[in-house]
Amino acid sequence: MSLPLSPRTYPAAPARGDQPATPSHRPPGAGEVAGRRRMRASAAVSTALSGGRTILPLLRSDPPLTLRQTGPHTVHLVSTAAGPLGGDHLSLDLDVAPGTRLEIGSIASTLVLPGDGESLSVITARVGEGAVLSFAPEPTVLAAGCAHRMVVRLTLAEGARARWREEIIFGRYGEAPGRCVARFDATVEGRPLLRQELAVGDPSLDGSSAIYGSARCVGTTLLASPPATPKTGSTGFTAGQAAVSAAEGPSSANAPGQGSAGVRGGGVVAEGVAVLPLAGPGVLVSALAADAVELRRRLDLGEAQTAW
Repeated sequence: MSLPLSPRTYPAAPARGDQPATPSHRPPGAGEVAGRRRMRASAAVSTALSGGRTILPLLRSDPPLTLRQTGPHTVHLVSTAAGPLGGDHLSLDLDVAPGTRLEIGSIASTLVLPGDGESLSVITARVGEGAVLSFAPEPTVLAAGCAHRMVVRLTLAEGARARWREEIIFGRYGEAPGRCVARFDATVEGRPLLRQELAVGDPSLDGSSAIYGSARCVGTTLLASPPATPKTGSTGFTAGQAAVSAAEGPSSANAPGQGSAGVRGGGVVAEGVAVLPLAGPGVLVSALAADAVELRRRLDLGEAQTAW
């Protein structure tokens, strides 16, 4: 359905009492998914410039992807049905017009449940010249038995900026995660900026110290386009947190090829978090943690090291 809204009208996010009950911390029984039809949903948001400010001429919801405008240029996703479940295909289209700003969040975490086949979520985002997009929903939780694929296609024009955060939790409390493949493709001015794919749910790989080790969640933040560069001065990490290999040794912040933290290439590596400059105009923050609270803290700390 289409929800055209006046730029002066900002419906408040629904109260907690209006939300569906929080799922219990147990795998769903057969009766919870039996008989449910596969869902195909497509939602969209677009911005425009009017009188020098951002308006939202298009805010189209398609349950379970329900959108609510909560500020002048802020939209929150409100889940109005369980899922995604196996077999569901959900897509969200974001079109940020030149010179405008859009912030996307969500009211609650997304719980991916098992069902009939693989579920799919696709987000396509286009950010025009000089526009700014911030995408930071609550985490995605992979319930035991699920099979899910996440696809993000982000395209930025000249001078566009984007902050894109993803957090994935490996199952609910006390359970192993289902399977998930998360693909992220970002392009700036027609050139690839980031091509990344994460896979979760293969027991032979998940526990490897070279991949996730004992972590229960993984997160990344892409800070794209200038001025997404490492800050000068203090890194914000406590003494002994920042890790530099012995082969690199100490370095000057002004040395060629060195960043402010004294790590080769301008990166910062600390316990559970890495801040790495990309070959194009951007920085990638990656983090692992034992729980969602620590993951969020580490991503925040990593993002604070940039001047985005």
